[in-house]
Amino acid sequence: MPLSTVRFVLFRPSHPGNIGAAARAIKTMGFSELALVGADSLATEGGRGEARARASGAVDVLENAMMVDTLAEALAGCGLVLGASARTRRMNIPQMNPRQCAAELHKAGRTRPAAVVFGPETAGLTNAELDLCHALVCIPSNPDYSSLNLAMAVQVIAYELSRFGSEDKAVPDTEAPLASSEEMELFYQHLERVLVGSGFLKPHNPRNLMRRLRRLFNRTQLDENEMNILRGILSALVPGSGKPDWKPGPQDFGGDSRSAADLLPPDEQSADT
Repeated sequence: MPLSTVRFVLFRPSHPGNIGAAARAIKTMGFSELALVGADSLATEGGRGEARARASGAVDVLENAMMVDTLAEALAGCGLVLGASARTRRMNIPQMNPRQCAAELHKAGRTRPAAVVFGPETAGLTNAELDLCHALVCIPSNPDYSSLNLAMAVQVIAYELSRFGSEDKAVPDTEAPLASSEEMELFYQHLERVLVGSGFLKPHNPRNLMRRLRRLFNRTQLDENEMNILRGILSALVPGSGKPDWKPGPQDFGGDSRSAADLLPPDEQSADT
């Protein structure tokens, strides 16, 4: 697996020194692709200077980093996306340790770029950001003091990934590359249009249905062929629904009058967990 196929994404990092140290951390392990989302701390000359100082010999990685405003932009072209988090969540999402993370990235990176996302130093990734991730990566730490510096967390993941790659483990070929982040978003938009048009999903009630469906499909890690099958099924059942401007007509749906609100747990009717 070429090391360039793994992208390290820092989402809204608040300290310029951590950005520079993260660039240094990934370069020492042989990586070079860094993406920064909303890195406002680099807007001043002082912030840029501190980042360059902490980057030391990895200033090239820092200066070549992708600078974007949204997480979706940072994940453009990526298949597997893993989110680093220090805490578990109420809603079901697969979790793995750094070594398992390295194995999954190594496998997925053979056919399409993969990414690891690290959240802000103070709050970490929210559920909205994790909606774009296939799984969580948790670094085992002291339960009485689990605080880990952002750059240190990046270093741990980069080390495990480089170590896994150096052992030259055999990874079976896949039939097709994983669906890209953009393809997944188009599928979710298509699915939501059909669910709303059918009446099964009432807009804003419940808010968690699409999040549950995202995590269901994210867990399966759909490849391009599977994605095409699902989009084809939706289009065959509801012709025209694949177009962003599609509007449902009375002839498009019928039958079961139940909505998602009838099926989800009561505590998820409107809660954003």
